[in-house]
Amino acid sequence: MATATYPPPPPYYRLYKEYSKDPDSAPAPPPPIEGPYVLYGANYTTDDVLPGLEEQGVRQLYPKGPNIDIKKELTALNRELQLHLLELADVLVERPSQYARRVEDISLIFKNLHHLLNSLRPHQARATLIHILELQIQRRRQAVEDIKRRREEAQRLLKEALGTLDGQ
Repeated sequence: MATATYPPPPPYYRLYKEYSKDPDSAPAPPPPIEGPYVLYGANYTTDDVLPGLEEQGVRQLYPKGPNIDIKKELTALNRELQLHLLELADVLVERPSQYARRVEDISLIFKNLHHLLNSLRPHQARATLIHILELQIQRRRQAVEDIKRRREEAQRLLKEALGTLDGQ
């Protein structure tokens, strides 16, 4: 049975020689990547921008601009979707050969709904992160309170033990 020794450590381990004595002696981490980069042959970018519907070749059914009421627009698109689904059912019953246009309209509505929902993703991510951090703070406060309670209990037991020893 053949065995191999462990490979030598990578050469950058020498940068951490004094780390146990001085933790600040370690080299700084590389700066974060900004802009476009290539990963496994695919091009990516750090810009977190949602492309518009028109950029993707899809007609936008809701008003343009940053100050739209997303809830109102989602409700309107949902009602329009329901109407188009009923029309599709009617067309399939009465004129089955003319369903293609209705399916394209429904597809357009779904793409608009999907785009509106995707525009809410950054807000959802922030809200989720805030919630997670609040839970972590709550858990840590509970842990601190638990430690304080146990410390007080231990001090009380020590005083009782000292009192018992002094009384003998």
